[in-house]
Amino acid sequence: MSELAQGTAARRIDRPVPLRERVFEALLDLIITGSLAPGQHLVEGELAEMLGVSRQPVREALQWLNNEGWVDLVPGYGAFVHVPTEQEADQLLAVRTLLETESARLAALNADKDGVARLREICQQGEAAVMADDVDGAVAANAALHRYVTELSGNKVLLELAAQVDRRVRWFYTPVARQRGKQSWREHRKLISAISTGDAERAAEIMREHTDRTRQSYLEARQSAPAQPPAPEVPLRRRRRTVARTAPVKP
Repeated sequence: MSELAQGTAARRIDRPVPLRERVFEALLDLIITGSLAPGQHLVEGELAEMLGVSRQPVREALQWLNNEGWVDLVPGYGAFVHVPTEQEADQLLAVRTLLETESARLAALNADKDGVARLREICQQGEAAVMADDVDGAVAANAALHRYVTELSGNKVLLELAAQVDRRVRWFYTPVARQRGKQSWREHRKLISAISTGDAERAAEIMREHTDRTRQSYLEARQSAPAQPPAPEVPLRRRRRTVARTAPVKP
């Protein structure tokens, strides 16, 4: 590498994020928040119009979402938001319990006063969202609190693994966020108290019970909800549902 190249390597201008990636993130957010419901038929033209883009980046984003398990592409039927099985949800939430239980234990051993203060701040935000019946705000605060507990653990591997399941956890938590409501944040308060006193075993126990309650709430909600058959079993004209408009994706 030339001297000029070596001297300018750190000054390279970042390339713009590809449009398909922005479309991917926009559609994924709609899936996670439930704006695009499990089993919903995804029509390229409708999505393109909604996001203010052409069909090509939508088609590429749907393929990407399919590769990551968020969307099912069914020959002869089209694209559908994936309907997770109870086994999928149970397995992922069980893994989440294992990861976050250890995160809580380590956080109690490593958190400082500033870290505990930040946890309490996030908890206040979540409680305020619950009081305002702001489900999206409560879900976001819940994810932020759990993520910060893992950051406080000081274990980078745990943080990396937790990040891999974070979006799917939010997807599964959103339908039961209102049901868990105030009780969930009372459990968070107990967790923060244990972390603040350095009681590692108590923090781990509280987190294990907390995440398991969310897991059970989701499974119970699934069992009581109307069955959602796989896409191929339902004709398109019955599965198609108009997508709510959202802000266009900026090119």
